Amino acid sequence: MLKIAILGLGEGRSTMSAALNSSKLELISVCDLSAELCQKRAKEFDFHHYTTEYQDLLDDSRIDIIAIYTPDKFHATHIKQALLHGKHVVCTKPLIDNLADAKEIVQLCEQTGKKVFVGQSSRFFEPAKRQRADFEGGLIGDLITIEAHYHADHRWFLEKSWSLENAFKWLYGGLSHPVDFIRWYMPNIQEVMGYGMLSANGVKNGLKNPDTMHFIFKATDGKIARVSGCYTGPTQPTMRDSGMSCILRGTEGASQADYHELRYAITDKTGEERVIAFGDNYLKHYFRFEGQSHHAGEYQNYLEYFVDCIENDKTAYPDIQEGIGTVALLQAMDKSLLTGLPVKIVDILNEYGLSFQHTIS
Repeated sequence: MLKIAILGLGEGRSTMSAALNSSKLELISVCDLSAELCQKRAKEFDFHHYTTEYQDLLDDSRIDIIAIYTPDKFHATHIKQALLHGKHVVCTKPLIDNLADAKEIVQLCEQTGKKVFVGQSSRFFEPAKRQRADFEGGLIGDLITIEAHYHADHRWFLEKSWSLENAFKWLYGGLSHPVDFIRWYMPNIQEVMGYGMLSANGVKNGLKNPDTMHFIFKATDGKIARVSGCYTGPTQPTMRDSGMSCILRGTEGASQADYHELRYAITDKTGEERVIAFGDNYLKHYFRFEGQSHHAGEYQNYLEYFVDCIENDKTAYPDIQEGIGTVALLQAMDKSLLTGLPVKIVDILNEYGLSFQHTIS
């Protein structure tokens, strides 16, 4: 059983639940700058091993893995520190917010022999897992195209003062989820073109960057895909649509994984049509807190996958290179919004002297 510590107890709340309910992990300690939040989590989980000093986690020789859920701008620093102290790392998406840090982190991974895994939780949600298994099993034939979206009425989120800062962008905070679905199935993206706008609701609430975006991706083999995100307006009823969805269209069938509805649909190569609504046991595993505000089941799934990879010396995907590649893609998307022109991913990587193979699994 590997031993884990958690840094950042906002989103890290799900990770606490995941670790405490897993037979593959032992939670050693948690950390947050806010002593009040530490005490709140201690009471919630009856787990009282907490600290407000990250150095305490780094210096604890019992800890095998540090799971990082701090604000994006701190990820690179926290990852480097963990690697330098001999820890494996789980870091929430996006892996880093500045590609200038990428080379050093890759070098530290190689030097220390430790693994860095990106906590891209949506891949570990039950419908997405089923969709991937069916695809790899050949049930829809060869991939033709992908469509993914993340649409949500997040006007409540704009009550957070930092969401109105110039640095806050829904491109990174929201659209990164469906973009990861695209990369999962189409890793060799060559070019992206997109348009974005700030809606009337966004303007009214003081948002600084686009809240409505549509992008087209082109891969080196000619395949294309699209992704969409809309964040400050009403949504369709969940019986009609899902907040997040990934549709695969293949040569012999098609499939769709929905989120948060625990719903999956497929027309397979035999022509059989199935719609699967996963039941209460799945619901209780994935959503353990109020409403659907946290994703503990996904976190437990990916933490246990990471443990298996460490113990069997296998690459845990999304790994460091894939995480950096996704950041490069998001930066290319950002640049396309600003210029109104298509942007090649390799040009973004070249700016930082980066070159990665498309090894996604």
